[in-house]
Amino acid sequence: MPEFDYVVIDGTGREKRGLLRADSVNEARDALAAKKLFVVRIAEGRGASRGAAEAGKGRALSGRSLFTLERNRLSTKDLTLFTRQLSTLAQVSPLEEALRTITRQSEKQHVRDIVSRVHSGVVEGRSLGEAMATEPRSFPGLYRAMIAAGERSGSLPALTERLALLLERQSEMRSKMLTALAYPTVLAVFAVIVVVSLMIFVVPLVVEQFDTLGQQLPLLTRIVMGISNVLARWWWAILIVLGLLGFLGWRALRNEAVRLQADGMLLRTPFLGRLLRDLHAARMARTLATMVESRLPVMEGLALTVPTVHNRVLRAATAEIVEAVRGGGSLSAAMRRADVFPPLLVYLAASGESAGQLDLMLERAADYLEREFDGFTAAALSMLEPLIIIVMGGIVAIIILSILLPIMQLQNLTGAGV
Repeated sequence: MPEFDYVVIDGTGREKRGLLRADSVNEARDALAAKKLFVVRIAEGRGASRGAAEAGKGRALSGRSLFTLERNRLSTKDLTLFTRQLSTLAQVSPLEEALRTITRQSEKQHVRDIVSRVHSGVVEGRSLGEAMATEPRSFPGLYRAMIAAGERSGSLPALTERLALLLERQSEMRSKMLTALAYPTVLAVFAVIVVVSLMIFVVPLVVEQFDTLGQQLPLLTRIVMGISNVLARWWWAILIVLGLLGFLGWRALRNEAVRLQADGMLLRTPFLGRLLRDLHAARMARTLATMVESRLPVMEGLALTVPTVHNRVLRAATAEIVEAVRGGGSLSAAMRRADVFPPLLVYLAASGESAGQLDLMLERAADYLEREFDGFTAAALSMLEPLIIIVMGGIVAIIILSILLPIMQLQNLTGAGV
């Protein structure tokens, strides 16, 4: 019975290599698919020793990649730029020449090293997906699976173009989210610094002038002075407590049950929860649209997206969709049962399935959700900025009032004495 060497990706996005005995390539492929594995490569006639040698080589390369993990990996921005360059060059030149050109043009040394290793793998006779598999930290499982699908169908230039558009759109959405959160965060931090500085350095110097009055200071002034004394004398203890609470929170979030509850509370948080749900839905819709358009099996693509979802509630919902689709259900019905996706996405997915235009409808859903995200973040930001300013102004007003009250009391006493 013939032997087949294979490279597959499991449901968690991890690459696996091995040897399988079967009567034909199709039978071997079906056997791997029955185990819920996505086949990246399968070849006949290499034998166990050659397969073991290649597996050992793959592990060695992976070990080298892990050894240089902190310095030698493509960032999201680097991967997006690489995909765009590959998409452009692959349309006018052979793959090997395109990779060599990208290697020469890259300005960052670690990018040149990674692309050079991929280029060497292609020169040695591997497919692009197999060569990228030696750098798993730089090229995610879903990315490699889509590249492999493009190679098998002979549409690699067109697929890399769609991948480049997908990554660029996702990068644009991340930038918008960071921009939406950056200004309010800086403003809030600045407000806290101003208030703390006033309480520690200004209030004690002003209020101590009233200690010789022999009169009881107003209640507001005494409260502000008490807070000021605590901050001035015990700031180091407060920092230690905050650091300890942060550490305990970090340790608690490493527990899956606690993390699941925390992520659920995050999704139920006003404004932020909707923001996260819309971002996840838009990203999934656009990714699925790209996969359907690239003729990549939706079920396998969904399985590969599960590890990329950070929110545990959304990850569990995505995993449930994978199992529902694997069981023969429709994508739209599985989304409806998950109850975490916007109704518009569910409706358009159902319309696309019934009309045989799932990729088009998912693309439209992604466009709409991203426009909704832009409008929502703009509205939320317009409300959040004045809210922070109002809160900061209120706190400063209380501090100033606590200083003015003793002065007014002193004037009253002086007037009564005259």
